[in-house]
Amino acid sequence: MKRRNCSPNTVKNYLNIIKHFVVWVDVPVENVTHLTISHYIDHLMRNRLAPKTINCHVNCIRQFYHYLRDEEGLAITNPVRRSHLQKMSRPLPRHLRDEQVEDFFKVVKGCRDKAMFMLMLRCGLRVEEVANLTPGVIDVKRRTILIDDGKGGKDRIVYMSNDVLQSLSSYLKVRPASGARKIFLSEKGESRGKPISIRGIQRRMERYARKTKIKVSCHHLRHTMATQLLNADADLCTIQDLLGHSNVKTTQRYCRVSNLKVQRDYFKAMEVIMQQTACNRNAG
Repeated sequence: MKRRNCSPNTVKNYLNIIKHFVVWVDVPVENVTHLTISHYIDHLMRNRLAPKTINCHVNCIRQFYHYLRDEEGLAITNPVRRSHLQKMSRPLPRHLRDEQVEDFFKVVKGCRDKAMFMLMLRCGLRVEEVANLTPGVIDVKRRTILIDDGKGGKDRIVYMSNDVLQSLSSYLKVRPASGARKIFLSEKGESRGKPISIRGIQRRMERYARKTKIKVSCHHLRHTMATQLLNADADLCTIQDLLGHSNVKTTQRYCRVSNLKVQRDYFKAMEVIMQQTACNRNAG
């Protein structure tokens, strides 16, 4: 995985999944069969893991056996079969309505938290991109942020709106002095003054979600930005670049939830159709 330049977070997650499997399995790994994998999937389902998470486990185990065969030279057959993958639904990206965004930010306390979540809402940053943000990638004069080595190892440029600039500036004025390169720091506990972790940011989001009773996550703010841009008639390719999607098909999913744009297009087209119908009726 390091040869493939996978991120440290991806490597950590893969190793954790393999660890869970190896601890659970009651035979040597070279004796695992496709039935063992099926029983392990049953175990994951009993623990109420989502189909997407189960498929992630299955794919990790398959890669693990590829490694044992190709790198370690074990004469084994990969026990993971295509039929082990769970059937996946394709849920639409979830976003917040304008009034929900307003209600959410009403309860957000502190300059740090507001700045972190505004970067997600206005710039479309992922939670790990916010956690890894450093001063060197921010150009205030050009109002840009360089997302260095984002998901999939891709770099991209995002732009800062006025409210992002204001919230980020407010936080930097009160940010404690620290030798840490990363901008956002923990404010309490043993980690005080150290960079806040991805999980730390997610916990803050969960706290505000409980307080507002709004079903929201960090990724929902990113989805909200994409939907708002689409409703404001931003070009699909522009949104793709800002979000860092490799495939425009990923971005096109927002077209299915952008009800405002669909609504406008529908009524505009219907006006043309009704006029044509009326003209045909008069001509007849």
